[in-house]
Amino acid sequence: MIWAFFRKLWHLINTPFRWIARPFLKLRDFINFEPEDLPIADVFSRTIEEPSLLIDHLEALRRHLLRSIAVLIIAVLASTLFAKQALEWLAGPIGGLDQLQAIEVTESIGVFMRVSLLTGFAFSLPYIGIEIFAFLNPGLRRRERILLLTSIPAGTILFLLGIAFTYFILLTPAIDFLLHFMDIRAAIRPASYIQFVTGLMFWIGIAFQFPLVIYALAGLGFVNAKALLRGWRFAILGIAVLAAAVTPTIDPVNMGLVMVPMILLYFISIGLAAIGSRGRRRKMQTGSN
Repeated sequence: MIWAFFRKLWHLINTPFRWIARPFLKLRDFINFEPEDLPIADVFSRTIEEPSLLIDHLEALRRHLLRSIAVLIIAVLASTLFAKQALEWLAGPIGGLDQLQAIEVTESIGVFMRVSLLTGFAFSLPYIGIEIFAFLNPGLRRRERILLLTSIPAGTILFLLGIAFTYFILLTPAIDFLLHFMDIRAAIRPASYIQFVTGLMFWIGIAFQFPLVIYALAGLGFVNAKALLRGWRFAILGIAVLAAAVTPTIDPVNMGLVMVPMILLYFISIGLAAIGSRGRRRKMQTGSN
């Protein structure tokens, strides 16, 4: 009886700690889960024999898509509450919203909705990444799962850094060059200006994802640092072509402003590829032992 009393007492004392530790234990089991390793031919043949497996995957994909769309709609609706502040921020490099001149009756509304949509998409992007991860998770190994989980916040941060670089460094000299070229006075339309600014921010933000993509590919064994280092000349040529396509002006100053960070990002990617490849080799050696 005494031992039973002490066991119940110990169980009662440990209950809060078990509740606290339960999510972490579930997270550990979730991270360490390894899927069944089957050749692609076996997976294909199993799918042919049991079409319900494919239907289950399609049903899961439908659920993830519906949740992503629902969150995107909510984020867009919430973004309408501060879309005007976002427009004022975007119009800062030209002196504010009063410098824009609408020509069409519906132009202001179209710009308002465009900014709301893009802002809502930016806010919902991390959640969409989580839904993508949740769909791919059953077929991922432990290392791939950790790599993809850490890529979601890292990719968001890099995208925001690309937007900040565009706004604070690239946008002002680019607009100054365009507005004062040949001393022709320009009447700036809201639709064309917002499309120009948001498009530039989007593509520069995508370019800032390059180190993360290279690190992930190196971790999965698709690329290595030595091959990237040997091809640095071709990489710089490709960066120059990409910068010429992305840069809104044809002058070398603004093109150089885009090229310099992209070249730095490429060499940072080489270092990250070396780290990713080293981690993959260490993991393979550990698994073989």
